[in-house]
Parts: sequence; structure tokens; C-alpha cells
Amino acid sequence: MTVKKSERLIVKFITNQASQEEIEKLTEWLKEDENQKVFKDFVKINYTIDTAVYHFDSSEIKKEISERIQKEKNVFYKRRFSSYYKYAAIVIVALGVFYFYKNSSNTTHTKQNVVIPREDQIVLQLGNESQNLNLNDARNVTDEKGNIIGKQEKNRLVYNNSYTQGELVYNTIRIPYGKKFEVQLSDGTLVHLNAGTSFRYPVQFSQNKNRQVYLLGEAYFEVEKDKAHPFTVNTQNVNVEVLGTKFNVDTYTENISTDVVLVEGKVSLFKDQKTDRSQVYLKPNEKGSILKGQTAITKEQVNPDYYTAWVKGSLVFKNASFDDIIQKLERHYNVTFINRNKMLGKEIFNARFDNEPIEVVLKYFSDSYAIDYNIERDRITIK
Repeated sequence: MTVKKSERLIVKFITNQASQEEIEKLTEWLKEDENQKVFKDFVKINYTIDTAVYHFDSSEIKKEISERIQKEKNVFYKRRFSSYYKYAAIVIVALGVFYFYKNSSNTTHTKQNVVIPREDQIVLQLGNESQNLNLNDARNVTDEKGNIIGKQEKNRLVYNNSYTQGELVYNTIRIPYGKKFEVQLSDGTLVHLNAGTSFRYPVQFSQNKNRQVYLLGEAYFEVEKDKAHPFTVNTQNVNVEVLGTKFNVDTYTENISTDVVLVEGKVSLFKDQKTDRSQVYLKPNEKGSILKGQTAITKEQVNPDYYTAWVKGSLVFKNASFDDIIQKLERHYNVTFINRNKMLGKEIFNARFDNEPIEVVLKYFSDSYAIDYNIERDRITIK
């Protein structure tokens, strides 16, 4: 089978349009190791079959596809390739597919320029003074009195490992759009901070009090276990208390809800005062959410990988509107979008981008929806 034919067959597969005969061809083709890699690259971001992708089993794939095709056997499509993605809400993000898009669609796009993101600084607030942190630096960090309180190791700030008997002193770190950073607290807890995040925390935790930190934005916590000092993340909408665990908190101001996703351990969520009646407990692979202005906390089963992919530089969108995607792209790349295509803003997509430059992201969306856009330095206008 030629490369072009195999890729067309994969596309028919992920858009629910493969016949039984084509399924047989695909299964036969997948017997080769190299072909399996091509297959995985194409479908790894597809919501329906992500389990099959990460734990490859051709028989399971065949079974699942057969079931889906059986449901759709009476449906006949006459759409060109670029329209498949519009209606199936799928964007393929994998290396090596540019030529496939080029050969499969006659859509023309605006000539691309290079995006030049703004360059803002990470700011560390220490009492009445502040310092800018350069991601390339490796240096000691001192307080207002000149005492060394920790050290910066490029993209991580490590505080001295100790508790205090005295009054708590807080630092605040602000991460601008387009950057991420890590803070290792004095108890050994590691906090991954996403772009557009503000995080307030003690330079040293108290021997006599629980560990309390304050978050606005998004962070992934790897909390050091200490039964004598429970760890609480305070947000505007909900508080998260743990002993030692791994979890993600998404509480950006522009969000309609605060979401907590548990990866490992156990956490409790509570609105204001903690009582047995008000607390909601999460187990691994559960997400707890609270809408702004509400008191009820809901929870559901989720795949935590979708919510923590940003820690490794990936962007994952699951049933996300294009307006929501734009918002996250602005934060991730430190650019500004102006969307004049209001209908596009409501379209739903599933997509994954692994450490891709924004030009590549724009190209994929352009190929999938035939959007027309213009770039002026850090401003992207969708026509």
C-alpha cells in the first residue's frame, strides 16, 4: 500500500467512514511495526480511541472500528477531506502530515508570517521589593535583609528546606503569559506553575500551623507528605486540603469554574469553613468542580492526562470551543487573537499539540477548517 493510500485509509478510520473491506486492509497493514508507528502518530489525539493508541492491540482496534462502522453503515458522506475535520471535530496533530494536507485539499490560505510573542518577565515579590527572574539564571535568592532564602536553578526556585518557629513571611511569584515555572517550597513540595498564574506561599512553613498557600491561575502540585501539617491550597472559589498527593488546580479568573483533578493520593474540597457535611473527597482520576458564585461541588471520572499535559509543554483540547482554544493559545504563547469569524468561535474541536510553535498550530487549524488569518508580530487576526 502506498503512503498516500494508507494515510487516506487512516483518515477514513478516524472519521468513521471506513468500510468493512477497508478495515481488513487497515488491520493487515498494521502488522508492520513501522506502520503501527504511523498509525499511532495519526490517531493519538483522537478522543474515542486513545486507550487503543497508548496500549496498541490491532484486534481491539478492529473490534471497536467494526462496532462504530456498523452504527454508521447507512450514512454516506460526500465531503472533501478538509471538511471531515470540521464536522468530526478532529484535528490531527502529528509530524509528517503536512504533505498529506497539501495533496488532499485545494484550499488556499493567507501567506504566513512569523509570530513574534511578547517577552514578559517572571516577577518574584519579596515583601516590599521585587525581582525579575530570568529562566537562564542560576543564582542565590535573598530576602530584603540580604539573607539567602533559596536558589534559582533556571526554571525552578528552590527554598531552603526548613520550618520556622517565628512569624510567617510570604513571597508571591507571578508567571506571565508564554512562560512556565517551578517552585520547590521549604517542605519539599514541588509546584508547577502555568502561564498567567500568581502564587503566594510562605518562605518557611510554621511548625505550629498547617501549610497554607494561595493560587490564582493553574498549578500542578506534588505535595510532600506531613501528617502533622496538612497542606491547603486556597483559591477564590474552593479550598483543597491534602496530606501528600499529586493534583492539578485550574482556577483562572476567566474560567466559569474551578477544577481540581486528582492524579495520586486523596484530597478534600470545601467552599469556606471545613465541615464533614461540606467536604467532597476525590479519588485518583476524579475531577471536582465548583461554578463561580455557587456552593455545590460536583465530581466526575476523568483522564488526568488531559489536564496535566501542560506540565510537559503539551496543549490538549477535549470538546473545546474555538473561543476557548484561542484563550488558552493566548496564554500559552503570549499572543493576542482577534477572531472576526464568530461562527468558528462556537465550533468544537479535539486536538493535541506537543511543544509545537504557534505557526504550526495555526497551520493545522487552517487546514482543518480552511480559516483565513493574518499575523502582525504578536497579533493574530482570524478573518
